[in-house]
Amino acid sequence: MKPVLHILGTPPEHWEEALSELREDLGIELGGAGIDVTCVPGDELAVESDGKSVTLTWAAPIQFYRAVSLIPLPLTACSIREKARFQSSGIMFDCSRNAVLKPQALRFFFRKMALMGLNLGMMYTEDTYEVPGQPFFGYKRGRYTYDELKALDDYASLFGIELCPCIQTLGHLKRILHWPAYHHLRDNDEVLLADLDETYELLDQMIHAATAPYRSKRIHLGMDEAYGVGLGAHLTRYGYEDPHSVIGRHLSRVLGICDKYGLHAMMWSDMYFHLDGRNYHSPGLPSEKAKAAVDPRITLMYWDYYQPKEEAYADALFKHAQFPAPTVFAGGIWTWIGPAPDYPTTLQNTVSGLTACAKANIPLALATAWGDNGGECNLTAALLGLQLYGELTFRPDYDEDELARRFRRCCHADAQAFLDLSLLNYMPGMKDNPSDPVNACKFMLYQDPLIQLFEADTAGYAMAEHFGSLVTRYARYALENPDYALLFDFYTALANALALKCVWHEQAGDAVRSRNREQAAALADGIPATVEALDTLRVVWRRLWESTNKPNGFEIIEVRMGGIAARMATAGEKMRAFALGQVDTIPELEEQALITKRRPNGSIICTNTMDEIATPGRIDY
Repeated sequence: MKPVLHILGTPPEHWEEALSELREDLGIELGGAGIDVTCVPGDELAVESDGKSVTLTWAAPIQFYRAVSLIPLPLTACSIREKARFQSSGIMFDCSRNAVLKPQALRFFFRKMALMGLNLGMMYTEDTYEVPGQPFFGYKRGRYTYDELKALDDYASLFGIELCPCIQTLGHLKRILHWPAYHHLRDNDEVLLADLDETYELLDQMIHAATAPYRSKRIHLGMDEAYGVGLGAHLTRYGYEDPHSVIGRHLSRVLGICDKYGLHAMMWSDMYFHLDGRNYHSPGLPSEKAKAAVDPRITLMYWDYYQPKEEAYADALFKHAQFPAPTVFAGGIWTWIGPAPDYPTTLQNTVSGLTACAKANIPLALATAWGDNGGECNLTAALLGLQLYGELTFRPDYDEDELARRFRRCCHADAQAFLDLSLLNYMPGMKDNPSDPVNACKFMLYQDPLIQLFEADTAGYAMAEHFGSLVTRYARYALENPDYALLFDFYTALANALALKCVWHEQAGDAVRSRNREQAAALADGIPATVEALDTLRVVWRRLWESTNKPNGFEIIEVRMGGIAARMATAGEKMRAFALGQVDTIPELEEQALITKRRPNGSIICTNTMDEIATPGRIDY
């Protein structure tokens, strides 16, 4: 029988509806006869209990819901006090890299955020939102309607979560600019043409449409990685101009649009370093040109997911303090290097980054959950990283056991099971680089069976054995974590496909070069089971995708998986012919394997795009 909470005193507005939504997540019921929970507004979060009743103190609505999740059930005496280290903390949902989260999936995340105490959700939508009068904006990409976003904002607001848009207003607009209707607005294929009046007419429509569904007056304007700004069509049309000046003038005009709609804008800060030919961690301070290009009306978001040491973040924050604008921070849950998240890197770099931010009194700390190269990692796998941000928002030190306990309470899952998803990226003996972690499961999944670009890099690693050992582990986790059974079913299928496929990768080149036709016959015999495992993976992957994402975008995964299966079938046919003596060799496998990605220290460079893995040619050329 579920514990019953009797809410008394002064809870936040809309608490009854919000707690009704959270009942299943909390495992409670609400009623007049049960544990008395007296709610008191205050300046911090506190849960005090004598084992019979509870006094709950909250300083903001989001803290009320975290506090409810901190009540020990069954009730025991406790005294818990927490003070938020950031005014705002939360997550940026990447809904632009093919995977567009369904509204019901976002509601699931909002409920978990409420229990974790995270009060900011940012919707990264490059083109995946409606812009009236612009039918090609997000065309066939699963774009959100105004009504969908408005309903999501209403739902988030129940828990005291601020939802706001994160768009792009300069670079990262290739999915829009590839349409002929927008070719006249291109500086290059990624970057808008500054100084053209029509550009700002479109940006006005975009900013108005992006912000209209939300209560929040915040908007993130993007403007990161706008490489080549001013050096494409802008150069031809207007002649050469220092890119600092182009960006400065562009930002001023975009902020004029924001002022028109009463908006407070943020932007990524990296371009103010890149235009100096530097990065965040280059020696020296920003140039005078860079500082002059920053409009005081903007808030700069320093993004950094790569540094294991607190001192590196502290130094970069000091450099940001030289600009005439406030600074906030975005770290990362490493979901963007393939199907499996990288938790060792996430944990190490997040603890260092958020510790530096708290010491520097940074008001906002955000977790990004990017989906580079196709949204292959389902964002459900990022939940443990999100829990980490929640705990580091309210606790000064990282505590592994406390993180696991809170994850069990908020997400009904085993932290170790989620941590072990990263075993797909690593294997015994494979060294890691904390700023560029290895992603073995991705490059072994997409490596061509005949054009084996990683054969020399992975020589000596027992890959098939390693991936095979994960199959039973993930199958067990699916049973032990029933709320996430489909997620672990996917990883079970992935590990199985990799185990079978890696038998080929470990042996095919040697079999051909040594003329071992018996080994070749065994490899050919294994191809049907491998192709079947790849197809099983594709089907489970689609089920997982469509459980959380709109269907758009999965066509990319399916094209990739179909290509892998077809190439495996071709490889099997060629190996069978070689085994039977019908051909003397397989030319693709005869060529000597070269080390391409393995560093002298043994670590392997992260390769994050399918086309760089599958072929040295160009898939889209």
